Amino acid sequence: MSEKVNQDSINKALWSVCDTFRGTISPDTYRDFILTMLFLKYISDVWQDHYDNYKKEYGDEPDLIHEMMKNERFVLPPEASFYELHKRRYEPKNGERIDQALHAIEEANGTKLKDSGKSVFQDISFNTDKLGEEVQKNTILRQVLEDFAKPELNLKPSRVGSLDVIGNGYEYLIKNFAASGGQKAGEFYTPPEVSDLLAELLDPQPGDTICDPACGSASLLMKCGRKVRDNHNSKSYALYGQEAIGSTWSFAKMNMFLHGEDNHKIEWGDTIRNPKLRDKNGHLMMFDIVTANPPFSLDKWGHEEAAKDQFARFTRGIPPKTKGDYAFILHMIDTLKPKTGRMGVVVPHGVLFRGSSEGKIREKLIEENLLDAVIGLPEKLFFGTGIPAAILIFKKEKVDDNVLFIDASREFTSGKNQNQLSAENIAKIVKTYRNGDNVEKYAHLATLQEIRDNDYNLNIPRYVDTFEEEEEIDLMAVRAERLELKKELDALEVEMAGYLKELGYE
Repeated sequence: MSEKVNQDSINKALWSVCDTFRGTISPDTYRDFILTMLFLKYISDVWQDHYDNYKKEYGDEPDLIHEMMKNERFVLPPEASFYELHKRRYEPKNGERIDQALHAIEEANGTKLKDSGKSVFQDISFNTDKLGEEVQKNTILRQVLEDFAKPELNLKPSRVGSLDVIGNGYEYLIKNFAASGGQKAGEFYTPPEVSDLLAELLDPQPGDTICDPACGSASLLMKCGRKVRDNHNSKSYALYGQEAIGSTWSFAKMNMFLHGEDNHKIEWGDTIRNPKLRDKNGHLMMFDIVTANPPFSLDKWGHEEAAKDQFARFTRGIPPKTKGDYAFILHMIDTLKPKTGRMGVVVPHGVLFRGSSEGKIREKLIEENLLDAVIGLPEKLFFGTGIPAAILIFKKEKVDDNVLFIDASREFTSGKNQNQLSAENIAKIVKTYRNGDNVEKYAHLATLQEIRDNDYNLNIPRYVDTFEEEEEIDLMAVRAERLELKKELDALEVEMAGYLKELGYE
């Protein structure tokens, strides 16, 4: 067995592959190629590792090994293997061969790499002029194949140990593309600690159906699934999602595949204009848990069509034309199961206090006793924006009509460019939420009447007093200190004058 490696060494090797593209094409473009090649290399390594193990066990019996390989979680056609592509890397038409390999993998694996007829690799082509003319393109792709063939990126299970090592590498790349690409690259990425916090707060249980209607790369969904596995030793759950951007939808599907999450359904399309997750009667599907980090204050979210929405999601009011925050919130509320439904959504702070139509929607949600908690997060947690955000927790069935406010805006560790929630920060928020009681200068359990008295404004400082009184200043002590400093300064002036005189300066 080869020597085991740690996650950091794999992450560094993956990030260094980007050097092949830097200076030639933009990160927005080469991100797709790197992530897709990681997917291809990993499944090729797993397939080859299992084949080699069977060969050791049964000897050189191709027919028997072929039958055994039929039990694998996925199928890898021989001509689609990374090794076959690498072997032919000096031949012309690398881009064309890679595209053919991806198509063959897709066809061989049925619905695992498709949803509603859309293929994962539909928006990803290595045979593209974005990589330059044919000669340049072939050279770049040859170098990429050589990069992934290096010993550091031997991703065989016998070397890397667990499946999560690769899934984590995938997440690492997505995070770094988001960090280096600003808001555009960060729009499909939720920081892992925010996903951890949401998953802890919502506490998924065995048998739960879990949905993210703006799922991005699906990391939040998978965190919820992992909680069921870790806390209950069960894989009895189902993951559902929808993503509007085609290439990001592809990443979500590949991410699920890499993490071994087969019980999922991820749809491609605009959740507000055309929700795809429907039951057999064409109605919106209902879920035990709905959670999301939707795009903040999305412009052009579908205001024109909202009044005639066939699913009647906007009966509480139509959100403003240029701010789609409540469009996502209302959609999510209407997809919660009547008894078990619970929901966590990340929002900008404006959602808490803006007036007009948003104020009326907020009032109705509060009066329906759906809002359970408002949790303020630190600034600079999210890529592409420095503004602080908040988490809103909704429940279909509450034991009372109170709302818990938590001000966690000062609970973070500072990073170079981004702040982060530590495990201790997350634990404190979760413990406070579960206890559901007042904590001085941190949390306040507000009654419905308090919120009414505040005109349904949910701005956290109205409920959680974090004001710290300044220590009383002893003016006489300050004056005494000042006189002492003046005395020392006078002595230094005399001493300096003596030195100057010795040097001949009057």
